[in-house]
Amino acid sequence: MTSLKNSVRLIGHLGIDPETTTFDNGKMKVRFSLATSENYRNANGERVQETQWHNIVAWGGTAKVAADYLKKGKEIALEGKLVTRSWEDKEGQKHYITEIVANQILMLDKKGSDNS
Repeated sequence: MTSLKNSVRLIGHLGIDPETTTFDNGKMKVRFSLATSENYRNANGERVQETQWHNIVAWGGTAKVAADYLKKGKEIALEGKLVTRSWEDKEGQKHYITEIVANQILMLDKKGSDNS
């Protein structure tokens, strides 16, 4: 049996400017949302656009590139892996979030364009 790799590739537009956190040890993390859209025709022949929102996290050098160059609205391609984490709030309620941890980001906007 072949092993499956946890790998995600997306092309979309940033929903917010990257939010940067720098830790005491100097390690950097950024978070942002990414919108991916799909167009299709429904049963009535009407054109429909469906948008999915993804939570993105990047660390280290990838985070630095995101913090320095990415802005809300920019089109990017990314590769990463799916990670699900959980935590309990003050009331003891368990919460889950699925994020994509990006290890590669490619800016797709033309040089000099500004989507902000």
